[in-house]
Amino acid sequence: MSAAHDDHHHGPAKGLSRWLFTTNHKDIGTLYLWFSFAMFLLGGTFAMVIRAELFQPGLQLVDPNFFNQMTTMHGLVMVFGAVMPAFVGLANWLIPMMIGAPDMALPRMNNWSFWILPFAFAMLSSTLLMDAGAPNFGWTFYAPLSTTYAPETVTFFIFAVHLMGASSIMGSINIIATVLNMRAPGMTMMKMPLFVWTWLITAYLLLAVMPVLAGVVTMMLFDVHFGTSFFNAAGGGDPVLFQHVFWFFGHPEVYIMILPAFGIISAIIPTFARKRLFGYDSMVYASASIAFLSFIVWAHHMFTVGMPIAGELFFMYATMLIAVPTGVKVFNWTATMFRGSMSFETPMLFAIAFVVLFTMGGFTGLMLAITPADFQYHDTYFVVAHFHYVLVPGAVFSIMAAAYYWLPKWTGHMYDERLGKLHFWMSFIGVNVLFFPQHFLGLAGMPRRIPDYALQFADFNWISSIGGFMFGASQLILLVVVIKCIKGGKKATAQVWEGAQGLEWTLESPAPYHTFTTPPDPKLIHAQ
Repeated sequence: MSAAHDDHHHGPAKGLSRWLFTTNHKDIGTLYLWFSFAMFLLGGTFAMVIRAELFQPGLQLVDPNFFNQMTTMHGLVMVFGAVMPAFVGLANWLIPMMIGAPDMALPRMNNWSFWILPFAFAMLSSTLLMDAGAPNFGWTFYAPLSTTYAPETVTFFIFAVHLMGASSIMGSINIIATVLNMRAPGMTMMKMPLFVWTWLITAYLLLAVMPVLAGVVTMMLFDVHFGTSFFNAAGGGDPVLFQHVFWFFGHPEVYIMILPAFGIISAIIPTFARKRLFGYDSMVYASASIAFLSFIVWAHHMFTVGMPIAGELFFMYATMLIAVPTGVKVFNWTATMFRGSMSFETPMLFAIAFVVLFTMGGFTGLMLAITPADFQYHDTYFVVAHFHYVLVPGAVFSIMAAAYYWLPKWTGHMYDERLGKLHFWMSFIGVNVLFFPQHFLGLAGMPRRIPDYALQFADFNWISSIGGFMFGASQLILLVVVIKCIKGGKKATAQVWEGAQGLEWTLESPAPYHTFTTPPDPKLIHAQ
């Protein structure tokens, strides 16, 4: 560590330079987590605008074009700004400690991969203040809507996406290098905690698909500025080509957003069930199978483009097949809880809600996999309900579970359990009131991405919006919990970690040399 790192406690400039120039994996993990929380609140604000507009039929609050900007920005900010950086932050904090490494393999690159993100999202968000307006073509930015008919701010969007992709690629290289080269002696691959395994697999997925995303936005850039016709039928191109390239990135991407969640849940459930994880090996193989299958199901997003029947059949069966390893995981978590000595602290509540609601999202996914049924569901609110059940109680709840589970380890203080439980119940009720009625709306035929709707959809939209405001407001409780926990509170005791270390590390692997069994002194955390 440099001298600058040692005297970072003197004066504001030193304090700032600590965060700007840090190569410490814990500091960088903290930066990622705070950044993702800020993006979560921003993306949530966009969602509140959407739900306020849909609170009742008739155009009331915003211009339809602005509504489209909100749906686009909400999706982009939540996927690339909230969920992914949160998982990378958790990886930075936890992977070195879980494998007994002193830090990440490439600490300076680690710093850079974080610091390009605020600039990428500043650039994307700044389009809201420009005359042409933010991108309004949906987060999947289908051509030719995003090339021929897009506002000129599409160029800012393209560059922002390139920066996000660069960040992801650097983060992935770092995780792979760390896990493959820096495990403590005796920490074999099949002894690693599952969070490390799921992130290793996720990192390979990111390396495989981020260049594909870079390719598709570069083709867009050329269509917009350089007179090419990749996606323009008038010039001999094909708009469906865009969908193939986009979804070849986009389908593995949705597994990138859920695999680390599987690792988190596999750490939390054994702790609060006070039992070893059931079927460790099968969990590793199931994660790898999901990752492999995620590459051969992309066109299930495109059943309505006019594929040959053989293509429809292949993608239908391949999509159904992915339910098998996912089901293995759900059964393993259930078996871990079965006859366990369970207690229901906040992290466990989020973990159980994850298992139940993620499974529900999985079932609606199976419904969407059936090609002829998908012809009916496609582009309706049923699809919105499906992927939000996977991503909100799935990805987001797992991140919240992780925050509550590891906050004592990160801060040396216990979080406020009463506030934590309040946050859980408000989020749990809110998320179901928000998204469950959308299944009915979709089955009744309400299309996605519309600022206004027919009268028969009014009641369920009203209920959905109430749930949305409730879920949104309850996230402020999380902010209070985190700030209170950092500032002080009951000292965290060894009991907080006994479950995690005892179950994860001594039963499955030798404990890394510097695993804390007593809470770390906050003054020493950064001196390491």
